[in-house]
Order: sequence, then C-alpha cells, then structure tokens
Amino acid sequence: MLWLIVAVVVACISWIIGSYRRKLPRPVWREVGQRPQVEGFQDDAITVTWLGHSTVYLNVKGVRILTDPVFSERVGIQIFRRWTLGPKRYTPPALDIKEIGEIDLILLSHAHMDHMDLPSLRALAGEKTQVITPVGTGRLLRSMPFRAVMEAGEGEPIKLDSGVMITPFPVRHWGNRYPWNVDYGFSGYMIEKENHRIAFSGDTAYTSFHQLRKWGPVDLILVPIGAYSPDSFQGSHCTPEQAWQMAQEAGAREVAPIHWNTFVLSQEPIEEPIQRLMQAAGPESDRIVIREQGAVWRLSETQEKPQVERKELQPQL
Repeated sequence: MLWLIVAVVVACISWIIGSYRRKLPRPVWREVGQRPQVEGFQDDAITVTWLGHSTVYLNVKGVRILTDPVFSERVGIQIFRRWTLGPKRYTPPALDIKEIGEIDLILLSHAHMDHMDLPSLRALAGEKTQVITPVGTGRLLRSMPFRAVMEAGEGEPIKLDSGVMITPFPVRHWGNRYPWNVDYGFSGYMIEKENHRIAFSGDTAYTSFHQLRKWGPVDLILVPIGAYSPDSFQGSHCTPEQAWQMAQEAGAREVAPIHWNTFVLSQEPIEEPIQRLMQAAGPESDRIVIREQGAVWRLSETQEKPQVERKELQPQL
C-alpha cells in the first residue's frame, strides 16, 4: 500500500512540475552581440558592463568589482560537483570567466543558486580577492582561498583599503538556499568611491528606494526587471514598471536593468521585461543605459557633488 501512496505523490508532483514548465517560454540559443574589453577600462574612471543575469563587472577608479558572478551553463543543485539540476542559460556570458582577469572585490546579494554560483566562485577565488556577502552566508565560501570573506549586516558600511565604501541596504526578497537556511541574509549594496555612487539592488520585489537618497546623488542603479510572472512571483521580484519607479525613488541619474535575458525562471516572454521598462520610462528612456549583455557604461562627470559624512567599519582581515 505504501508503494502506491508514494507512486501517487510522485505522479502528482511530476504533473505539477510538467504543467508549470509547459507555461514557460522556450527561447533558442542566442549569441551576445558585444564583448567588452575590460582590460582597457581606465583606472581613473568608472566603467560598468553587464555580463548576464545579475553579473555585472565594474571598474570603480581602479577597483575591479563583480556582482553575483554566474558563469556556469546551468544553475541549481549540484550532484557530486559533476551534474547540475536547474535552469540552463540561453544566452552566454558576455565574457568567459578566463577573460575576467584579477578581481578585487565580489559582492554577493544572497545565496540563491542563480546569484551565488559556487563553481564560478571557486574559479574566481584568489589571494587578492575579497568577498562581501550577507549575514549567515560566509560559511558557503569557507573552503575557497579568498583573501577575505566579510559578512555585512544591514546599514553596516565597510571601507576597503582601496577607498571603496560598500554599504548594504534592505531589499524585499528572501535568502534561503535550501528550506532550512532560515538564517541566510539578503541585501542590496551601495558602492561609493570619491563621492560617486552606484546602487546594486540584487534581487527584490517592489520596495521604496527613497531610503537610498540619504547617501546623496546616485550615478547609476543596477535594478532587476525579470522573473515577475505569474503574479505570485511579485512577492519577491519587481515588475519592470516597479523597477523604474524604484530607480526614480532612489534619485538615480541612469538605470541599468539586470536579472533578465539569461535563464528562464518565470513565464513572461523573453523580450517583455526590457520592452515594458522602456515603455515605463517613456520620454526618459535614454536614461536606460545598458540594454544588452556586453554593453558598456562610463560615468560622465559634469559637476561636483556634495560630500556626505558617514560612519564606517573597517573589515576584519
């Protein structure tokens, strides 16, 4: 009798998964049109390129930063480090991981497998690379030979020797990697150097970003625009219209959309997120500065900005 119950449960789960998967788009493989030459990014400027999903490469006046680095073909549950059960890319990273070069700092927003990809992190680990990750998640990187792994709680700024200040800010998401990881944190980050600011929102549902104005003018905000359909997903993922609204609330001068056009995670059509974001921006759509993988944004400074006094914590190395 027990085997019959198990068979019925498995059949029901399989039907539910199959029914959901039939509603997902099935994009064909697409190549990246632009391959940024990051080795040519000037160390006296701020230059940003989107490599795919939530992976962004920044050269912030000589400090090389990666956000949520994911270069694997698939993301999900690893079996013996040989197989991965989970979504497969339909767009490759704009750069191969071997082309990235030396990284000074990795920012991790949360431990979901499409944001904290352990194979990618192992490949990037090195004695000069530091990592900032949410509270409770540093243990996942314990065996990797990074220079330092720092857990940062909400509102706790960390100033690095390079002069870059990183401050976590609250977003509306969740951090569990598995159901039992209830102590894993999640966060966005404000990146500052020499009175310039870039906000990395990580992954978030709509939440007011007026909070970001306390730091002063934001040059660029990296904000997610995908994985919002069906509507129940909007409890943890914002729509493109909400992403635009949050960018306005933050007072960001320019906007770079992330978290789309890489993995199929939800039911919206592949091109819909950017189309809806452009429509939401309307006559201000020229402020959307990165619209495809590999596109490059450079800060054009036209005026000095007011200094903001801040308390800071030194990293424990």
